[in-house]
Amino acid sequence: MNEEACSFAEEVYRKAKEYEATCTGCAQSVVAGLLDALNMEEEGVFKAASGLADGIGLTGDGSCGALTGGCMVIGLLFGRERKDHRDVMKPMRSYLLCKELHDFFVESYGSCRCHDIQRKLMGRTYDLYDPGELKEAFRSGMLEHCSEVVGRAAKRAAELILEEREKEVAKE
Repeated sequence: MNEEACSFAEEVYRKAKEYEATCTGCAQSVVAGLLDALNMEEEGVFKAASGLADGIGLTGDGSCGALTGGCMVIGLLFGRERKDHRDVMKPMRSYLLCKELHDFFVESYGSCRCHDIQRKLMGRTYDLYDPGELKEAFRSGMLEHCSEVVGRAAKRAAELILEEREKEVAKE
């Protein structure tokens, strides 16, 4: 990747990490960081990511919200349009790019599941609906750990997006 692309990916990393540290909501933080850097206004995509934090609905029992947020933006940019819904091959680009982001999570954390990532980084999981557990999660450094995961996910998604756009330009 060239210097400009590396700078862009670092900007996405910083923005997404800061959003997670100050606003929380891992999926929305990745979406916001990517959309900001891409100069895109997509309120619907941002809003749709709101239920995906902490492995869906703060349960920890699902894919990390940072992964799903990155996949949402990848799908926004490279996914199948409604008019092509019956064309089973149209979404292949977004499938492949999201698989690469998934594989990055598995390589980095041993899993893409939120609870597994929490255990790896913090030694345990937390019930974020329990006020005592929520306080303990924050005391344990969950915001710092999750902010780093969010930043790294957003950066990797940005790299995948840039690489795919470079392929598009090369085809022209």
